[in-house]
Amino acid sequence: MNSPALLPRHLVPPFILVTTLFSLWGFANDITNPMVAAFKNVLLLSHFESSLVQAAFYGGYCVMAIPAALFIRRFTYKSGILTGLALYAVGCLLFIPAGSARDFSMFLAAYFIMTSGLAFLETTANPYILSMGPEETAARRLNFAQAFNPLGSLLGMFVAKDFILGRLDPTDESSRRALAESNPSALEKIQIADLAAIVWPYAILGGVVLLGLLVFAVAKLPDSTSHELRNESLSASLGRLLRTPDYVWGVVAQAFYVGVQIMVWTFIIQYAVNELGLTAKSAQGWNIAAMTIFVGSRFVCTYLLKFFNPGLLLANLAVLGGALVLGAIFLHGMPGLYCLVAVSACMSLMFPTIYGIALRGLGDDAKLGSAGLICAIGGGCLMPPLQALVMDGSGIAIGALSLTPTRASFFLPFICFVVIVVYGLRSSSRRSRQPHLQK
Repeated sequence: MNSPALLPRHLVPPFILVTTLFSLWGFANDITNPMVAAFKNVLLLSHFESSLVQAAFYGGYCVMAIPAALFIRRFTYKSGILTGLALYAVGCLLFIPAGSARDFSMFLAAYFIMTSGLAFLETTANPYILSMGPEETAARRLNFAQAFNPLGSLLGMFVAKDFILGRLDPTDESSRRALAESNPSALEKIQIADLAAIVWPYAILGGVVLLGLLVFAVAKLPDSTSHELRNESLSASLGRLLRTPDYVWGVVAQAFYVGVQIMVWTFIIQYAVNELGLTAKSAQGWNIAAMTIFVGSRFVCTYLLKFFNPGLLLANLAVLGGALVLGAIFLHGMPGLYCLVAVSACMSLMFPTIYGIALRGLGDDAKLGSAGLICAIGGGCLMPPLQALVMDGSGIAIGALSLTPTRASFFLPFICFVVIVVYGLRSSSRRSRQPHLQK
């Protein structure tokens, strides 16, 4: 008996077109993580103030995921994509006036608008890909489309490393603060050049997104809306979701997972700079190594899921991730950095597995439920600023052991892994196999 086709031949062009979106939001996510360190030095901010980049970035996801889901209930998937691309482009282009004004709050507003667009794109593109063909091959279609997300992420990291961090003035923070007192005009000149290095990659990205908006506007895309969901009572669907423990706790676990992912990937740079004395550009190279490990581990973990209960594998990887974070806290020198980079090997399984467990058996309610899981990306909005507050502190002492503020701050990612362990163990006895979606 022949297996169902991945998708009908006439849907191949729209499938390819929608798949390009996965790289676009991957690029935005990973060009932005290093900007926390960049803005801190350029604008002389505290760790907490600079971490508001992540609060604004992931705040857009948190605020707009549910409105995006309601939007595509009423209109078409194509309308959701066009709205997302328009907001994405506007956010990127707002970097130009923000750079001219040297106003950090304007940059934060630009990030929020940009990721409001990304929330529309992610909430729309995932179910749209699922709808393009037989239900039996829906998970395979989405897995294939999601494979292009890390490609955009890696490109964003390289652009951040070579075209932003590599072009910033090497003057360190203490020297800049001295200039602010002795020669403000010299500092202003440095800041203008540095902000230009930050602005123009985003401005060019905005132009690329506008081009994509035009392509999607004229493209013929199948009108694949969910009429069943559109006619369903929203309150009834929401009520069923809130009565499903795996879903409710899955949203909580997803928020903690995204929090740990963003904390680890954002503060690798601060860890390498503060603890090992590396430059920001060199530290970003370790961030790229972490992403490369993440991509490779994804394939390994997908293979392991053939043999292990997903919840149990999730719990075990969270235990290992927590142990590696403790290594980053307590081991000095390069071994600590190696542990922090290796955490990415444990994280690659987590988003898709939590996603799959949370939506398991929900039927049409999964379409609204998926928006809640995208909303949980807001964990990346709240937790990095909390970690930054610890970094701005004075460190802690455990008996005779004294920890720097940077090392002490990584207890927060450790706590996140504990939450994921609990969720994985809770679900491990439910079902040994499930469909997996990837982020």
